[in-house]
Amino acid sequence: MNQLEQLKQHTVVVADTGNFKQLAQYAPRDATTNPSLILKAVQQPDYAPLLAETVAAHAAQPLEAIVDEVLVRFGREILKVVPGRVSTEVDARLSFDTEATVARAERLIGLYEAAGIGRGRVLIKIAATWEGIRAAERLERTGIRCNLTLLFAFCQAVACGDAGVRLISPFVGRIYDWHKKAAGATWNEAAMAGAADPGVKSVRAIFEHYKRHGIATEVMGASFRNTGQIVALAGCDLLTIAPELLAALQASEAPLAKALDADAARALPLPAVHHDEKRFRWALNEDAMATEKLAEGIRAFAVDAARLDVLIDGLRT
Repeated sequence: MNQLEQLKQHTVVVADTGNFKQLAQYAPRDATTNPSLILKAVQQPDYAPLLAETVAAHAAQPLEAIVDEVLVRFGREILKVVPGRVSTEVDARLSFDTEATVARAERLIGLYEAAGIGRGRVLIKIAATWEGIRAAERLERTGIRCNLTLLFAFCQAVACGDAGVRLISPFVGRIYDWHKKAAGATWNEAAMAGAADPGVKSVRAIFEHYKRHGIATEVMGASFRNTGQIVALAGCDLLTIAPELLAALQASEAPLAKALDADAARALPLPAVHHDEKRFRWALNEDAMATEKLAEGIRAFAVDAARLDVLIDGLRT
């Protein structure tokens, strides 16, 4: 078997793309999107007619409502290809507004349900700020499942678990990027690869904590820079992988063994950890990497959300 086939024996494989025409060749169970991926997809000639059609059909609505229609239209097309779930992201500019996040999530789910898609096939992506986690907690109580994204710190994972969030997406590659940049000339790529990769270690710590303490939140490693990071996390609940890395796994027949084991994690002597708001904010503040990457990620997604606004607004006028 190739590495992608081997990986699927241990982990649910998820495609990280808005390009739904690429999906079938990798047969992922789920797919994830974000503002940057949707922006990239809608600018491709293959998707121009779909975008134009969706905007024209809802041109009289407010701009943010049309944007949601576009996001859901792409999600609906993805769900024609994957048998599982699609993740659709709430505007990153709402990352510090609990009420607005809840309202936007409810609208997205309403659009899916109006198209005949049950909420069990949709995950609403929300940035893992304190406000975002509180929004997800409320949404989960109403049966709206959430994917907490831009997750870099252990304290974010703890708070998500306590909130009963369905799934989290710790960002392996961006953690790796920060540590590599911080190390500068002293970085040793070989020594920091595989299980020693700081992004991989972060996901392992979260995975083991959840399994040890019976936390039902699913762990989905995300934001990979190379296949070595993916191989080192085989056994994680889910991994969301960009098409170019899915292709690389498919092209390799190197052995791939299970690296994370839920049963083994349940036997580890790990203390229970919980955070109220004050402890959460302090723990996040004390993690320079997580503080910087969370803020950077929100800003980057906000920029792409604004660019998508401009593109869509131009089409309706």
